[in-house]
Amino acid sequence: MEIIIIDTGMANVGSVSNMIRYLGFQCTVSNDINLIKNADKLILPGVGSFDEGMLALKNSHLLDCLIEEVITNRKPILGICLGMQLMTKGSEEGKIPGLGWFDAETKKFDSTYLGQKRIVPHMGWNSVKASKHLELFDGFENSSKFYFVHSYYVDAYNSSEILCTTEYGEKFVSGLNKDNIFGVQFHPEKSHRYGMNLLKSFIELEC
Repeated sequence: MEIIIIDTGMANVGSVSNMIRYLGFQCTVSNDINLIKNADKLILPGVGSFDEGMLALKNSHLLDCLIEEVITNRKPILGICLGMQLMTKGSEEGKIPGLGWFDAETKKFDSTYLGQKRIVPHMGWNSVKASKHLELFDGFENSSKFYFVHSYYVDAYNSSEILCTTEYGEKFVSGLNKDNIFGVQFHPEKSHRYGMNLLKSFIELEC
């Protein structure tokens, strides 16, 4: 099993790789196109602004490679935080189009809309409710909690692509899925046993 954590220089890839190795799997942090082409599973983490994330992929010459591997060859990929947002059509945070793998856009939290004096960024532990019965959430309860740090959320226009939701003043989409493409807004690598279970399920998932 070859697992590549895509290195865009915009995420704490060490936390993700440490968690995967703790689970007993081998992984490599890289932006090498040949390694990505030979991988069985891909993970795209990210922290920071949307445009910087897209430029990082472009400057690393990864866009065409990812489209070929994920869309044409249907290689499983998991986007984490900004990594999932990059899979949408675009973001209110920037002007550069996203990958467009999901029929969704990334929008900024409105603290007035959230009500109850909710603080932005949304930071800390929160429950995740699965919207799909996938192996990715086998053994999970709707009280399972994951760690979030974000000021932007995903607005999904196709309900069939919603993987899970979370309540923070109002309900928002905290995960997306379409075929071999998965994305989560939370950080499984920082979410203890629930995060370990999710990463393990993704690695062992047969798409």
